[in-house]
Amino acid sequence: MTNKKILDYFTIEGTPGGNQDWLPEWDMNMGGCGAVTACDVCMYLARQEKFRALYKLWNENITRMDFIRFAHVMKPYLSPRYHGIDFLETYICGFNDYLHDVHNNLLTLEGVSGCVDYEDFSRAIIDQINNNFPVPFLLLNHYDHELEDFFWHWFNLAGYEVLNDNNINVLTVTYGEYKWLSLRNLHDTHSERRGGIIRIFQRV
Repeated sequence: MTNKKILDYFTIEGTPGGNQDWLPEWDMNMGGCGAVTACDVCMYLARQEKFRALYKLWNENITRMDFIRFAHVMKPYLSPRYHGIDFLETYICGFNDYLHDVHNNLLTLEGVSGCVDYEDFSRAIIDQINNNFPVPFLLLNHYDHELEDFFWHWFNLAGYEVLNDNNINVLTVTYGEYKWLSLRNLHDTHSERRGGIIRIFQRV
């Protein structure tokens, strides 16, 4: 098994991916994290010609304003709501509607609940990153208040590193920043309700 992999994530004016803080609409600024992760996935994949329909305006010099416009396009599909997009199925339905409307038939989405065993959960993440797909991750409540910035929040995973004893660190991308976190800690929330991840597959 590969011990470490980091995706070649795209940058916007020097920062990795989009940033929710850039969004001027108050509801998106406060609760647009789901739409932001979907925009990032589309922009990341659109560098490949076969996925260009996901974001037809792709170029190597994406600006903040480009991202803001795209987030506005994505908003109706993954719109902020009172409790947030707190179910994987809600995210999948919204993202699938976007894929349908841009006439993409190459991708399919699947949720993996945070309630599955750590081994299965980590394997799903590693497989996705090894296949060069970012991993949208939903974290709900968590006992560790050092993760407070990630509570009830969608973010993307863009890398992993396998340490000793099958401990794994994952590279998160959110608010235009990278941060390495323990996957075991992210998974072990001590909460009855858990989020999970979205797996992205290319149809064959």
